[in-house]
Amino acid sequence: MDPRLIVGLSNYHDFLPSGGWDGLLDVAQAADAAGVDALSVVDHVVLGGDLSGYPYGSFPGGAEAPWLEPLTTLAAIAGRTRDVRLFTGILIAPLRPPALLAKMAATLDQLSNGRLDLGVGTGWLAKEYEAAGLDFGARGRLLDDALGICQALWSGQPTSWSSPHLSFDDVTCSPTPLQPGGVPFWVGGDLHPRNVDRIVRFANGWIPSPPTGREQAAGGAAKLREALAAAGRDPAGFRVRMSLPVVRDDDRRPDLARSLEAVPQLVAAGATDVFVPLAAFARDAATARELFAPLVAGFRAAVG
Repeated sequence: MDPRLIVGLSNYHDFLPSGGWDGLLDVAQAADAAGVDALSVVDHVVLGGDLSGYPYGSFPGGAEAPWLEPLTTLAAIAGRTRDVRLFTGILIAPLRPPALLAKMAATLDQLSNGRLDLGVGTGWLAKEYEAAGLDFGARGRLLDDALGICQALWSGQPTSWSSPHLSFDDVTCSPTPLQPGGVPFWVGGDLHPRNVDRIVRFANGWIPSPPTGREQAAGGAAKLREALAAAGRDPAGFRVRMSLPVVRDDDRRPDLARSLEAVPQLVAAGATDVFVPLAAFARDAATARELFAPLVAGFRAAVG
């Protein structure tokens, strides 16, 4: 598999404080024109309460920060782009009713000509489950339901489902995704036994937790390949997303060229997809649009 470049768009907080959110679509269009392989957006449905439990540092913007809903955002981006893949990384899938998630994802995949990937996880904020009327303690089982139901409904056949949380009988959901086999799932998070089992059952890719270092991610990728093979799945097509470390110059400014020097090491460690957070290198739409040409050229040179 040729390594792919995934750019993370900031569909939240203050990336475009003066230009309005429509500017995000201009940025996405520029990325598509420059040859970026995929664009990724993130998810929070509601915020509230104590956010100090955010596991990856300081939470951006606080409880009042705006967060655009990712599937709606990707639908708008799909209408302004042609080739770039559309990625959630991650979508808190249990917060959506599974049948509705199946319908929304299949619709977006059809309208984007088969360009959707769904990175999914459980999230970390109990308040979101409370607002959705769901049990935060059951979030892993709810995620399994969501993935299983989506894949069953995407078969196009009459489907029944029974679990402690949801049961239905003899329903169909049309249209199905344009991509054969349905929209690819990527599961995010650490590789505890439940998540390894979830990945083997449902996923085409893995998104390590943000603090995961290159060596740890390499070990995780090897572990997943072994687990997939043991379950009778061919690991050759399995994808792993690793994040590009941001290198800074003497003035603490991000240095794109020096940062891209890590790409061959990430690929050697098992990365099939390299994630670059746009906000780390560009703080507004104008600088973002100027970034894409050197980013794409530098990435292609780094992977040969």
